[in-house]
Amino acid sequence: MTEIVTHSAAETVELGKRIGARLRGGDVVAFRGGLGAGKTTLTRGIAVGMGLGDEVTSPTFALVNVYENGDRTPLCHFDMYRIGSEEELDAIGFYDYLEQGAALAVEWSENIAGALPKGTVYISLERLSDEERLIRLSAEGDDRFDDIGDRHLG
Repeated sequence: MTEIVTHSAAETVELGKRIGARLRGGDVVAFRGGLGAGKTTLTRGIAVGMGLGDEVTSPTFALVNVYENGDRTPLCHFDMYRIGSEEELDAIGFYDYLEQGAALAVEWSENIAGALPKGTVYISLERLSDEERLIRLSAEGDDRFDDIGDRHLG
């Protein structure tokens, strides 16, 4: 597990860029963290790192936002706060997006823990102050993220 403290929203976005640059189609990033922890901010950086731009918004009401740019791997940003069953996951196209080779960023992933595939990248965000976040990244059996916090983020 890698632990990183970011000291601003800009540093959280920068960390997201590093993560996004290493993602591939079919990857799932499962977020855990309360309201205001920085999940959407980190996802904004992931989208930038994937070459998809920074127009990322919380999918709270839409349940899923899809970010695309030409032939780049799309990013599907899910909010699972109100999802409680396999049938609901099917209805919002969760499995379809995986089969189509998109990368998935899943907020409130604990609500669908049993549906997350093997190889999921787990990221927990903890708010330390208005600006600081403790971010823990775990990608069992996947060394792409081992050095993700080795360089200064700012």
